[in-house]
Amino acid sequence: MTIRYGLIGAGMMGQEHIRNIALLDGVAITAIADPDDTMRDAARQLQGGIARAFADWRDMLSADLCDAYVIASPNDAHYETLQMLLRVEKPILCEKPLCTTLDHCREIAALQATRRAPLLVGMEYRYMPPVQRLLDTVQAGTIGRPIMLSIREHRFPFLPKVGGWNRFARRTGGTLVEKCCHFWDLMRLMLRSDPIRVYASAGCDINHLDRIYEGESSDMTDNAFVILDFANGTRGMLDLCMFAEGSRWQEVITLTGPKGSVEARIPGPPRFFRGELPESEVALSDRASGIERVSTIPIDPAILAAGDHHGATYYQHVRFADLVRRGHGPAEVDASDGVWSVLVGAAAEESARTGRAIELVPLG
Repeated sequence: MTIRYGLIGAGMMGQEHIRNIALLDGVAITAIADPDDTMRDAARQLQGGIARAFADWRDMLSADLCDAYVIASPNDAHYETLQMLLRVEKPILCEKPLCTTLDHCREIAALQATRRAPLLVGMEYRYMPPVQRLLDTVQAGTIGRPIMLSIREHRFPFLPKVGGWNRFARRTGGTLVEKCCHFWDLMRLMLRSDPIRVYASAGCDINHLDRIYEGESSDMTDNAFVILDFANGTRGMLDLCMFAEGSRWQEVITLTGPKGSVEARIPGPPRFFRGELPESEVALSDRASGIERVSTIPIDPAILAAGDHHGATYYQHVRFADLVRRGHGPAEVDASDGVWSVLVGAAAEESARTGRAIELVPLG
């Protein structure tokens, strides 16, 4: 039986979901909702014109055409949408961040706790093949207990979105929420602990300074260093630069333990890379030999071409489809993970504003 998906939000990320869902068997998008005529029509054309189109997602929900929902609307729309969708016992994949504020995230997590149907938060970076290889290496005990984690992302600026919504912290949560929630999620996963302290130094120095959006200039951070201390004594660091398009490696993730280190190197999307695009790779160095062993991570070109996240969106949808077929059970990235990623991102934004380290209050 074909799983019927309803897509809420048909912009850039919504269209990436369409391309990746098209690669799966037994899944079809039967409804698309977006208030913007241009985005809605483009998404429906990309999907093959089969899905029913709605200007308002509430009308789509009332039509009851879907077995599961994918939310890819602007960040500040997630809260209201989830409030209603969570009252329906159907699986949901919600793009990151879960919401733009911690209070809203906590409320959504409490609602999710009252239902059986799963909610998967779209932390795509977990599903990148080189990240999966790195996780497998760590879980095998190859480097010993993870102690230090460094994540470097040097990438292109935020892309244009309808109405420039992604240029403002009030609509996104700020760069350290919107963009970096992926990294706080990876740090918790890889270091096997929750953070207790955040310190950030950040600025808005290059991107979008000469652009005015409805009388306002952008306030989105475009570079930052962020340090996290974790409850188990480990620590993580993020080095973010969002005016570094054309870097050979968009992400470099290095995890170090007493026996050695393992590093995933991931190129950016082909359309932003100057020169021949390298394959992603994972390098393992052990302390005993001092030799680095590098292996490339091949990915099906059709999967790479379906989006800008190095295959992650496709593999995430494979997991989500399995979750939908089960109809219940825990999601790999659940509402609690969504709350944690916004908690850390919001603390990093506060730290960057105030110059203070922010102590985190554990979720409870």
